[in-house]
Amino acid sequence: MQKALSAQRNKTDRNDARGIAHMMRVGWFRQVHVKDDDNQRLRVLLSGRRLLKRKLVDIENELRGSLKAFGIKIGKVSRSNFETRASELVDAAEPLLRDVISGMLSVRRAVWAEYKRLHNALVRVVRQDAVCRRFTTIPGVGPVTALAFKTAIDDPRRFTRSRTVGTHFGLTPKRFQSGTIDYDGRITRCGDPEVRTNLYEAASGLMVRCKKWSALKAWGMSVAKRREHKRAVVAVARKLAVVTHRMWLDGTEFCWTRADGSHAGGTLAITMGA
Repeated sequence: MQKALSAQRNKTDRNDARGIAHMMRVGWFRQVHVKDDDNQRLRVLLSGRRLLKRKLVDIENELRGSLKAFGIKIGKVSRSNFETRASELVDAAEPLLRDVISGMLSVRRAVWAEYKRLHNALVRVVRQDAVCRRFTTIPGVGPVTALAFKTAIDDPRRFTRSRTVGTHFGLTPKRFQSGTIDYDGRITRCGDPEVRTNLYEAASGLMVRCKKWSALKAWGMSVAKRREHKRAVVAVARKLAVVTHRMWLDGTEFCWTRADGSHAGGTLAITMGA
C-alpha cells in the first residue's frame, strides 16, 4: 500500500483515502490470515521464553568479558553451574569487582529461574498436543521448533500445496529478472524469522548431531557434496517445513527410509505427496 501511494504527487489524507479505495476496487491486495486466540497465547509464551534466553546469554557474555579483562576465564561450563563457577573465580578478587559480579549474578539467577519456568510450561504444552508430539518424531525437531511451526501455520489447510510452506517462511531463493539479466539470489527471508531460525537449527541438528541415518539426511549430505554445508542446511530446513506440513495434513508419521527401503539419493518419499 505504501509503495503504491508513494507514486502520488501530493500526500494528503484525501489522496490517501482515494488511493486506498482504488486499490481495493481493482483487487491490489492480499488477504491476511488471522491466527486464533489459542495460538496467539502460545506465541506469547514462545516470545517470552525467547526474550529471557537472549537476556540470559547477554548477561553471561558480559560476565565473561568483564572477568577476562582481569585475566579470569570462566571457561566451558554448563548453564546450571555457571553461577557457581563465576562465584568461585571472583572470591579472591578486589571488593569492587566482587560486588559488581555478585549483582550481575543475582540478576542472572532470577532470569535463569523464570526462563526454566517458561521452558517447562512450553514442554508441558507440547506433551499435551498430539500434533506437536508427532512433529518431535522428526530428527532434529524439538519442542520449541514443533510449537513454533504449529502456531505459525495455525491452519494447515490454508496452503494448497506443502511445497509453498518453505516459500512462506522465506527458505527459497529470490528471483531477479530484467531484460537479459536473470539469476537466483539468496533466500528471501520473508515470513516469521523465528520459525525460519528454528527450522535451520533443526536441520543443522539433523545433519550434524543426529546419528541415525535417514533419507532426509542422505539427501542433505548429497547436496552438501555438490554445494556447501550451509546451503545444504538451508535446503534441509526447507524440506523439513514441507515434510512437517504434509505429516500434519495426512496424520502420518515420519518415514526414515524411502519407499524402496534405501537411504541415499533420489527423491524423498518421507510422506505421501511431500
